[in-house]
Amino acid sequence: LLLQWNLVCEDDWKAPLTTSLFFVGVLVGSFISGQLSDRFGRKNILFSTMAVQTGFSFLQIFSTSWEMFTVLFLIVGMGQISNYVVAFILGTEILGKSVRIIFSTLGVCIFFAIGYMLLPLFAYFIRDWRMLLLALTVPGLFCIPLWWIIPESPRWLISQGRYKEAEVIIRKAAKINGVPAPAMLFETTEMQDLKPQQQQKAILLDLFRTRNIATITIMSLLLWFFTSVGYFGLSLSTPNWHGDAYVNCFLSAVIEVPAYVIAWLLLRSFPRRYSLSGTLFLGGGVVLFIQLVPADLHILSVGLVMLGKFGITAAFSMLYVYNVELYPTLVRNMAVGATSTASRLGSIVAPYFVYLGAYERFLPYILMGSLTVLIGILTLFLPESYGIALPESFEQMLKVK
Repeated sequence: LLLQWNLVCEDDWKAPLTTSLFFVGVLVGSFISGQLSDRFGRKNILFSTMAVQTGFSFLQIFSTSWEMFTVLFLIVGMGQISNYVVAFILGTEILGKSVRIIFSTLGVCIFFAIGYMLLPLFAYFIRDWRMLLLALTVPGLFCIPLWWIIPESPRWLISQGRYKEAEVIIRKAAKINGVPAPAMLFETTEMQDLKPQQQQKAILLDLFRTRNIATITIMSLLLWFFTSVGYFGLSLSTPNWHGDAYVNCFLSAVIEVPAYVIAWLLLRSFPRRYSLSGTLFLGGGVVLFIQLVPADLHILSVGLVMLGKFGITAAFSMLYVYNVELYPTLVRNMAVGATSTASRLGSIVAPYFVYLGAYERFLPYILMGSLTVLIGILTLFLPESYGIALPESFEQMLKVK
């Protein structure tokens, strides 16, 4: 790809720009997906954005120029993050508390890691970029039958006053699980109490409607931004490690599996704030130590980078669960979309952190390590949601410390 469109020498700036523009698309998708799914439903937006990702990835195969490829790549980024965020919210709202944590960590994240591991394997055996893109696009078609399997979120339907549709889904789930459902799921008084909330349409400014909510939102935005810088900075730096680039990329993906398992175990048994802060301290602290390793100890340096990636990845996976638990149903998807937008800003900046390594080898690690440790301290001031039911209204939101 680099040679075909001559992305070398004086045009070598185009390669990292392509990556950054993909993340710009991811940023836009993060921003709009939450608002769209809060308005039109989780399921509709999930499958619409999956179609966008698969369709435009296929069109990329026929790109005739770098400009065409990059524009299509930006649109693919919009669809990719949108269906990821909406699928996460949909699963979170459908599943019960115990299963929700497994889904949010081991479910979503492990499958992400498996896809991550398959990427360098595909790239190793398929060296032609068009055929590689085709191989990565075709699996998207297998998601079509899921339309008839995945239901809409009952929580979202209830928040919209569509009780009959929600009741059908809940009764079907009860039947599948062998649990007897009560004769009346929604009492008239409960339905009346929810009417004011249904009539209220959420907007982005609702994330800043009170001082407490605004403080939580701003701290969450910073947390997502700097965690993303650390995660993508370490992920994108793999070609700069010593050894084979394909092997390094594979190892970078493999280390995510135990990170997700640890994140799941921490979420099951320990407070959210301490779990997040601890993993951020681990990731940031280890990355800071890399500068102290002698230049000839390459394996130790790679090992420390992997350990840092382990800590930051574990924190990243817990952010989704924590964020969902902080906000009420009315703006939950919007909140995840907004914080995910901050995360994408971090991913746009991350390639330039890596680029600083061309001037000073350890500078990217010093910056990423320092910022990760600082954000670990900030996390301790957020409210604790461990063992508390998901809030349904703004009044039920926890107070910041």
